[in-house]
Amino acid sequence: MKLTTAEQMRELDRKAIGERKIPSLDLMERAAAGVSEAALEYLPAYGERGRASVLCGAGNNGGDGIAAARMLFLSGVQVRVFLAGSYDRLTPDAMEETRRLSECGVALEPFDPEDRAQRAWVYSSHVVIDALFGVGLSREIAPDSAFAAAVDWINRSKGKVVAADIASGVEADTGRILGRAVRADRTITFTRGKIGQFVGDGALCSGLVSVHGIGIPKDLVRETPRLVSTVEPDFVRLAVPERKPDGHKGTFGKLLVVGGKVGFTGAPYLTALAAERSGCGLVYLGVPDSIWEIETVRCVSSMPFPLSSAWGGGLGGKAVSEIMKKLETCDVLALGPGLGRGELTEKAVRSVLEQTEKPVVLDADGINALEGHIDSLDSRRGRVTILTPHDGEFARVGGDLSGGDRVNAARRFAMEHGCTLVLKGHRTVTATEAGTVLVNTTGNSGLAKGGSGDVLTGLIASLLAQGASPVRAAAGGVWIHGRAGDLAAEELTPYCMTPEDVIAALPKVFHEIIG
Repeated sequence: MKLTTAEQMRELDRKAIGERKIPSLDLMERAAAGVSEAALEYLPAYGERGRASVLCGAGNNGGDGIAAARMLFLSGVQVRVFLAGSYDRLTPDAMEETRRLSECGVALEPFDPEDRAQRAWVYSSHVVIDALFGVGLSREIAPDSAFAAAVDWINRSKGKVVAADIASGVEADTGRILGRAVRADRTITFTRGKIGQFVGDGALCSGLVSVHGIGIPKDLVRETPRLVSTVEPDFVRLAVPERKPDGHKGTFGKLLVVGGKVGFTGAPYLTALAAERSGCGLVYLGVPDSIWEIETVRCVSSMPFPLSSAWGGGLGGKAVSEIMKKLETCDVLALGPGLGRGELTEKAVRSVLEQTEKPVVLDADGINALEGHIDSLDSRRGRVTILTPHDGEFARVGGDLSGGDRVNAARRFAMEHGCTLVLKGHRTVTATEAGTVLVNTTGNSGLAKGGSGDVLTGLIASLLAQGASPVRAAAGGVWIHGRAGDLAAEELTPYCMTPEDVIAALPKVFHEIIG
């Protein structure tokens, strides 16, 4: 799904109304139709007893709600409409919708936070439509305002909540919560999805997001730059290279995984196992000689070999030449799972990064080794480097999430340092050095366990070794990882699933992908 910013939507509206001469009231009527249809889907079980509340602001988003209220009334729904804004600030289109509503015998009632009868109606409604604020909201909702009370009423209602265009209080471009926000069960958004509905806390407040066309010409929509999109199955299919019928194990990629130390033996094993399970032809596993025997017992399909270790069980300085020699026969390096931190280990990581021309997937302590040494990453500009940090690791290497804008923070970092960045978390985002961003929508809280990131690293590196482009390997790997997590959670619950269960679910995901 292509996602837009608030400014892009304003420009689309301007062109449709100003240049193509489409009446703005027609756009509002079509928007309201989408909202009312969604609301009606929640009401059949209640018949003539069905009750709805519509809470509106004075802007055009409020006009959408007022028009939707009229359509619900004409469908036989008992509906009341409350205006939290000022009547004399209604936009011309919202005023016209108010007149049409009045002709049906339904009043636009001033919202009164102290009115118990109003509150009782909202709380007991079977469906509540949120039309308080549109995508233009950019400042926090004042905690002592009528709008804040309206948001609270909506969230306390027993009914299903349908948001018109965006859940009020969600910042359209970032997903930040502006003071407080409506928690919608469903959002009917217009023309294109909005970034804030798919990232950050905004994703938690938006519920099921459906895009509803309102009559803006398709050529105008196509002309709008597409910098942010969600990852969809069709995209993922192209990330999974075709298996040649006459191929051999060398045909399907040769991956070198380097990681592990004393006390962190599981991470490199999970990375290697995920790579094997996702189609990689040959997987070599380089680990410090202090844990090599442990890995040889665990590994059946991958091939562990020892690397020189330092005091404490991590990589030693001599490991660099050993890694570089092995890389001569490999296609991709996955570097970092379970490495631990230490001066010699971190120097080894940076030395390998600077020397190798091979594509690198850098994870965990491989990323931490760049703290204070981001020049080692910059030296790889023009070579393929995929970083997979969580928020803490991202901050250590200079990523800035202080503004709450994960999409633009990831984009800036990827463009500045010439890499592909996978910023992990709820709704993981993948940013490219070209400035495009892909938002993932698969996955669940069961993935928030130690070892899940190691599985993801193995998946991404495996797809890359098999010939996928960096962005498809990264974003496709994230989607597959999340989908496998969803299947594992369906069977085992998010409480009981483990990273190994995610790997075990990969065959089902690949069946879905390849049909």
